[in-house]
Amino acid sequence: MAKLKEKIEAEYENIDKLISELPVKDNLPFLQFLELAGVATILHNFYNGMENILKLLLKEKNIPLPEGVSWHKELLKLAVQHKIISESTMFKLGEYLAFRHFFSHAYALDLYAEKLEPLVENIRETYSDFKKDILYFLER
Repeated sequence: MAKLKEKIEAEYENIDKLISELPVKDNLPFLQFLELAGVATILHNFYNGMENILKLLLKEKNIPLPEGVSWHKELLKLAVQHKIISESTMFKLGEYLAFRHFFSHAYALDLYAEKLEPLVENIRETYSDFKKDILYFLER
């Protein structure tokens, strides 16, 4: 269990660094193309970090990870089913999952500040809720 907590802490450390690099939401419309692409990459990596933690916890409990086309969505459902995260947190993470899908399949030319604003604005609350859920799960 100590090794699991170390791995989770390493993920948190990376996520903390990412979030600290985000500009405030109000500055997004003034960013240059490459800066906006950087924000999008941070949002994508943020969600990947959440998934990494969920996968670690499911593996620790010997719960098979989902496979197939919709495995990302199924991972969130599985985490709720096993009480790793709350349904509320799942819905918040769902916004980042949808962006992750868009980001993975679109051109950076399709990035618009107004689409990123709610994700940037809500990232700290979503992250805080996620961490609370994980802590509660680990302490049970």
